[in-house]
Amino acid sequence: MADSFFKKENNKKKQKKQQDKISRREERKTNNNKGKELDDMIVYVDINGNFTSLPPHAQNREEDAAKARQSKKAEMITEDTIFSGIVSYMSEKGYGFITEENSNENIFFHYGQLNEAVKKHDVVHYKKEKTPKGYQATDIKSNK
Repeated sequence: MADSFFKKENNKKKQKKQQDKISRREERKTNNNKGKELDDMIVYVDINGNFTSLPPHAQNREEDAAKARQSKKAEMITEDTIFSGIVSYMSEKGYGFITEENSNENIFFHYGQLNEAVKKHDVVHYKKEKTPKGYQATDIKSNK
């Protein structure tokens, strides 16, 4: 008695599955990652706490330390520091962005932080506040 259409299709699928399994096994054998050298598996930590492949004697510690000090200075913005910038965008929904003069960075602000009415392209003075999404401008005053 002859096999039905579905039995033939199932047998074809099984054979294809077995062939795929064999080809994957052969590929794993050729691309074997076992037996790596010890040097390939070692990871070092630099002065900033980041992972690197360079051993400590090959790292430029002075340059890394200078970068770390510079980033700490940038983070040490006090609440009394007053910044200036230009209002680059104002939405009808109640928020906007100020482009900082020194770094050309866009700082978010909400209309509730305005001390006086401002328009687009006005020069303003403000304070920065760190938020989970970045910096936000507070205590915004127009430069009139």
